[in-house]
Amino acid sequence: MKKIYNYIYMLGGILLVVGAALYITRWAWAPYIYIAGSFMFGAMQMMDRYTGTNWMIRRLRRQQILGAIVLMVTGIAMLVCKHNEWIMCLLVGCLLELYTAFRIPQELEKEKAG
Repeated sequence: MKKIYNYIYMLGGILLVVGAALYITRWAWAPYIYIAGSFMFGAMQMMDRYTGTNWMIRRLRRQQILGAIVLMVTGIAMLVCKHNEWIMCLLVGCLLELYTAFRIPQELEKEKAG
């Protein structure tokens, strides 16, 4: 089952990038591809649980989930906004995801060692 979740997670990430890249061409289906990818990506992140007691990892997980929600909102902004306002939303979501992608493994290693 974990293997299927990883495939969905990776497919969601690929659809995120493809949808955002295709939006530049103004292809009508690009926002829908992005939205599908963001919901797949976000759902898999939300299903991944941390059951430990480390407050730092708990905080980072909340930031990661917030980043996933912002990426989902970006897809809606692609449909609603007439200009490129969605790019700012995408930037915030990507920065949160990037930060937590590096910090969570560091904190897990500290927890394992200590």
